[in-house]
Amino acid sequence: MNDRPGVDLTALVKAYDVRGTVPDQLDEELARLFGAAFVVTTGADAIVTGHDMRPSSPALARAFAHGAAAQGADVTEIGLCSTDELYFAGGTLDRAGAMFTASHNPARYNGIKMCRAGAAPVGQDTGLREIRTLVERWAAGERLPEPRRPQGSITRRDMLDAYAAHLLSLVDVLAVRPLRIVVDAGNGMSGLTVPAVFRKVPVEIVPLYFELDGTFPHHEANPLDPANIVDLQRAVREHQADLGLAFDGDADRCFVVDENGDAVTPSAVTALIAARLLADHPGSTVLHNLITSRAVPEVVRQLGGTPVRTRVGHSFIKAEMTRTHAVFGGEHSAHYYFRDFYNADTGMLAALHVVAALGSQPRPLSELIRPYQRYPSSGEINTAVTDPSSTLAAVRDHFAAYDGTSTDDLDGLTVSTPTWWFNLRPSNTEPLLRLNVEATDVPTLDRVRDEVLALVRTGGMPSPGRAMQG
Repeated sequence: MNDRPGVDLTALVKAYDVRGTVPDQLDEELARLFGAAFVVTTGADAIVTGHDMRPSSPALARAFAHGAAAQGADVTEIGLCSTDELYFAGGTLDRAGAMFTASHNPARYNGIKMCRAGAAPVGQDTGLREIRTLVERWAAGERLPEPRRPQGSITRRDMLDAYAAHLLSLVDVLAVRPLRIVVDAGNGMSGLTVPAVFRKVPVEIVPLYFELDGTFPHHEANPLDPANIVDLQRAVREHQADLGLAFDGDADRCFVVDENGDAVTPSAVTALIAARLLADHPGSTVLHNLITSRAVPEVVRQLGGTPVRTRVGHSFIKAEMTRTHAVFGGEHSAHYYFRDFYNADTGMLAALHVVAALGSQPRPLSELIRPYQRYPSSGEINTAVTDPSSTLAAVRDHFAAYDGTSTDDLDGLTVSTPTWWFNLRPSNTEPLLRLNVEATDVPTLDRVRDEVLALVRTGGMPSPGRAMQG
């Protein structure tokens, strides 16, 4: 790749990470250049790297380590790990870090999630743009700079036991009542981390797909898609389990299923965990992104906390966690952020909080969670459009004529009334608009959803007879 003029990594470098297909978009030579650029951009003298179970991950991670070491950084490789374990390593060792994973994407994908020392995020506005520019120049043939320090070392270190001990120090789960928990690892990294974390917890784990296999032979490791939790729902009912947990491929997200096999929304999980942490930290700030349920800020206010609404995306939320000193933050995509976990997201700590909440009282999960599931919602609906910007503007103009509506532009377009709201925002990487709708009742939800979708799918032209007021 070094002799190609005009290298453009637009398709590979996303808003928050690096992600693409192997080897046509990402190979070991590019990984080496990313390692060098990471050190040059961050100025790090020492970094930590980890990787998931994808077949391409070990070689890509090792190439990155060599590129970083050549620029003078000492590299600690922790090997197979979840993304939140890599954040833990970066936080506890106070080192910049890089995790090789493509999260829930299919097997042919891989990528890099990067952070600065203390697990601080690296996104487009916090270094990723500069990293991309350097890699493009070097891949096109420009010589790398002379390193600031002599050749760095590459050493190995196992962080799994320390990671598990840290999580268990943050949540009291050792005195919970006996629970049976089905866990679907999706052949991802929670197949390694769940046994390490839960071996001292007095619960029975029923494992599904714990074998590490980056080809994902059973289903995609993306629990956000309802098709991928069908096996978990069935197993919860068959084993008469108290709850089910599903993790994505790199195990930084956790989804919850109740004893009936019904999915618990990530917004409800956010509200439940917020209630627990506000009991221990009265008056604290809790973050929620703008597509979480209205129930989240309602619960936070009712319990004396301060809710702060944020954009979607981990870079924004981690920055706000630091700025506001928030105790917790939640996204409707099932990313959960904790002040006691270096402001980083960890699905495993969220799972432990759910287990502790359930196991410390006698009610089933469906009853425990009911106060937090207040409003029906559409879930995220993606629509391919030719021109996202003009369609978004047309939707804005259409709803501006409504009485009693308010709009904001924090992330895409949010239109609100006392009885419903929707958010319509463009994808960072594809010509898509993403719609989320919530309302006080199902008929209103259906009407708002259908009206917005009709506008989106006709390029902003309203369909006759479909107008709906307030």
